[in-house]
Amino acid sequence: MKRNIQIKIDGIEVTAKQGETILATAQKAGVFIPTLCYDGRVEIYGACGICVVEAEGNPKLLKACATEAADGMNILTDTPRVRESRKTNLELLLSNHKGDCRAPCLRACPGHTDCQGYVGLAANGAYDEALKLIKENIPLPASIGRVCPHPCEDECRRTLVDDAVGIALVKRSMGDFDLAGDKPWIPTCAKKTGKSVGVIGGGPFGLSVAYFLRRMGHDATIYESMPAAGGMLRYGIPEYRLPKAVIDKEVAIIEKMGVRIETGVRVGEDISFAKIRKSHDAVSVGIGAWVSTGTGAKGEDAIGVYGGIDMLRQTVLGAPPELGECVAIIGGGNTAMDACRTAIRLGAKEVYNVYRRTKNEMPADLIEIEEAEEEGVIFKNLTNPIEIVKDKAGRVSKIILQIMELGEPDASGRRSPVPVQGKTETLTVDSVILAIGQAVSPDIFGKAAPELTRKKGIAYDPETYRTSLKGVFAGGDCGNDKISIAIEAIADAKVAAGVIDAYLGGEDVAYKPPYLVTRDDLTEKTFEDRERACRPKMKLASPKKRTKNFDEVVAGWTPEEAGKEGLRCLECGCGDFFECKLYEYANLYGTQPERFGNEVSVKDADGLPAAPDAADDGHPYIIREEGKCILCGLCVRICESVEGASALGLVGRGFNTVVKPAFETPLSASGCTSCGQCVSVCPTGALRERLALKKSVPLATSKKTITCTLCPDACKVTLESRGGLLVKIDPARDKNGIQGKICMAAKFGIVDVLTQEREKAGA
Repeated sequence: MKRNIQIKIDGIEVTAKQGETILATAQKAGVFIPTLCYDGRVEIYGACGICVVEAEGNPKLLKACATEAADGMNILTDTPRVRESRKTNLELLLSNHKGDCRAPCLRACPGHTDCQGYVGLAANGAYDEALKLIKENIPLPASIGRVCPHPCEDECRRTLVDDAVGIALVKRSMGDFDLAGDKPWIPTCAKKTGKSVGVIGGGPFGLSVAYFLRRMGHDATIYESMPAAGGMLRYGIPEYRLPKAVIDKEVAIIEKMGVRIETGVRVGEDISFAKIRKSHDAVSVGIGAWVSTGTGAKGEDAIGVYGGIDMLRQTVLGAPPELGECVAIIGGGNTAMDACRTAIRLGAKEVYNVYRRTKNEMPADLIEIEEAEEEGVIFKNLTNPIEIVKDKAGRVSKIILQIMELGEPDASGRRSPVPVQGKTETLTVDSVILAIGQAVSPDIFGKAAPELTRKKGIAYDPETYRTSLKGVFAGGDCGNDKISIAIEAIADAKVAAGVIDAYLGGEDVAYKPPYLVTRDDLTEKTFEDRERACRPKMKLASPKKRTKNFDEVVAGWTPEEAGKEGLRCLECGCGDFFECKLYEYANLYGTQPERFGNEVSVKDADGLPAAPDAADDGHPYIIREEGKCILCGLCVRICESVEGASALGLVGRGFNTVVKPAFETPLSASGCTSCGQCVSVCPTGALRERLALKKSVPLATSKKTITCTLCPDACKVTLESRGGLLVKIDPARDKNGIQGKICMAAKFGIVDVLTQEREKAGA
């Protein structure tokens, strides 16, 4: 009989059995030691080197998985030396790890919204779950889905086949689906903390900060100077792009969560900034940038010269300025396009857009430029205002434009416009709208103003959103001299809310973006087997009809149409992202694998037909992705020792070693019993399930352990689901984290049957 021995792990007295390893003892005691290659059912391999620990009195680091516990040992699992060793080993593994942790659409989204996830859920008909996933990062999906310039779509790899997936329109559809129901979904909130935050400004940043803080259990009160909340979404974007009724409904949901919104309250006039600070445990400032800036051209003080944001705001408030019949709008961004198209709807007969570069360099969305041109806007590209001519009464009468040409690229990469000497053009106009920039008015603070930037914006730390005033945070357009799109303001809000939450709990934290493995070697050839299926044309009101009113121009998709569009997704992100231990540990230890280069020794075959990273074995249930394999050997050992199948083996020598089926046959012809054990133990997603879903999509799931009744063995299995969508089934783990056995019928058959039943029911 093996005797008991006593050891210490991180100062904790632990009892071990003679012959038991340090790792097994630690796991039994609930002490965390990371590992990528250990499983209690098979012989020790020690390949990953992540489980190293220090033993007092021993100059060498020990592999906890391969070192037996000895009486009186004093083990340290988290010293600087241990952490550095684990970090280095992880970096070496990552330098030879090929794939995408997350899809490029998610990486391109400023709000880090799981685009692949909600598009995939929509494709599977799980509209409620798609909406909930979106609202983990975006409190206003129906609004943002209408106005976001969708940088996610710019990076969509579907463009290597045909058109980008309509990610923003899918988001809008899920938001509209929710709002159209009798009971829109209201996110649950954590138990009240007793802390409160004053939020100054009810735009995208302020609404979102309050939303996220409320979900964390804090009280939040928004102080908004305008008659209704929404900020630039309400007062800077015309009704034909974003109906105010949509904003009203989404704001109402935030109020139902318990956020208090006080409108018509001007901070600095109706209530002092000092009083708000005194009334709350923290303050978040998101006052936006509402001051229109000029070009510096002579005559900008003429009657009839308006700021772009001022003109749009007055129109929303029902008191649009008198523009006359001929209007010149200066600027090339979305605000300029909104001003152009609004001027036409207000009755202007001739609307000129003046921009110093060509249409190709305009920062406005292409669709906005195209629709403006369809509606009759006259584009005066490569021109720049040098004088606004006044009549005797001081009103605008003409505008003189300098003809420009493109020179060398500037710091942004765009070609710099330079004047063509002696060439000008004069337009007769009744009004001029300046839509070239916006600035912050910091008047709300009084004498207690935080530190400001050179341009009078609020200065704050970009990693903590802290201003120079204790307990005061800022973000969105009002700070650090940046003018952001709405999704960027919402992204600021989520990070700021997390920092404020930590501050309220007495912690001082800073945001660090997670490390992600990425790839950029995919081309049109990678996806040449994919059938072309271009994005369907959006239903759009005719130019003649839409210029006569402010009705919404774009009809949007039904949930079913959005789901069909979701099927076009190429599934770029790692299918096992939420189970990947390599990703988890890489971020736990702050890895920087680039210092070892990125020479991947295993190269996928050309074509990569099953997925961007996958080799297709024709197996009905399992996908292999050799580029993600870290040679931990778990799949080989489990297959041989636990299942007795020997379907997988280590092929090659040295740096050319890979895990492949025996004799390099397809996995489906290798003697594989489809038990799925290899998939369950793989720590990196190099082996993963073919999910029995219309569209395979990586998802964070809820887990429930049940007893399988398919045979007398009555194995314990864990069901993973998202809402009503069963995603996968795994063997359950015991109290020491060791998985049990599972057969093909339990692993894949149950999901197959339920999927078939769901499809028959039309779900």
